[in-house]
Amino acid sequence: PAALADAQQEHWARAAEGIMTTDTIPKAFSTQLQIGGATVSVTGISKGAGMIRPNMATMLGFLATDACIAPALMRQLVRELADQSFNRITIDGDTSTNDSFVLLATHKAQHAPITSLDSAEGSALKAALLQVSQQLAQAIVRDGEGATKFITVRVEGGKTGEECRQVAYAIAHSPLVKTAFFASDPNLGRILAAVGYAGIADLDQTLIDLYLDDVHVAVQGGRNPAYREEDGQRVMKQSEITVRVVLGRGDAADTVWTCDLSHDYVTINADYRS
Repeated sequence: PAALADAQQEHWARAAEGIMTTDTIPKAFSTQLQIGGATVSVTGISKGAGMIRPNMATMLGFLATDACIAPALMRQLVRELADQSFNRITIDGDTSTNDSFVLLATHKAQHAPITSLDSAEGSALKAALLQVSQQLAQAIVRDGEGATKFITVRVEGGKTGEECRQVAYAIAHSPLVKTAFFASDPNLGRILAAVGYAGIADLDQTLIDLYLDDVHVAVQGGRNPAYREEDGQRVMKQSEITVRVVLGRGDAADTVWTCDLSHDYVTINADYRS
């Protein structure tokens, strides 16, 4: 009864706090858009800080909108949103026994029902939902246990999106790569090694280029002659870093988000027991 009595529309922040475990901050985002002359709201909360990797991670996500959308579209929509947000994050490469991402639509907004995600209205709603979903997912990475840096891993030039993700996760899951980021060490060999052992059988290493933000560090699989160590270290000292790998195999690309691996991660998980 107390929980039901506390179910107020302005209590999103309290709900975000209520689902926290090893999180250090509550995670909530909201946006609005116009559909058919009506103001539509999108609001969500999430929780997670460790044991985060797609396929049953210790995370929860709840996303709600007052948009009028055909119920038949919801299953497809929630899967597409998850695939481009919560299924693109990793903190430690570990998983748990449960996770949930729930999408709700109340149909309270005063506009004509959306019956196709390909319509202008459907595309606009999906874009707003995806924006909040990615903010919620990235907030989990930013609050990763012991994390000090937010890292975007972008792999381009693959034959398929699947192999791009395969390479991106090899980098994002590597303890050697993640500890190098914590130390602000531009250890190019660790990143290139992860690309190599990602499992692409016919990978041609002489086609690979590697960038740290705006710094071109490797050309055709080897060190860029123009690369300077101080440029790489400048990027590695930032709190937000983009690693971009160009495979030179095709036109596919994909992105995952991760963090560094610090002393505090070990301390938290040595002391914490659920």
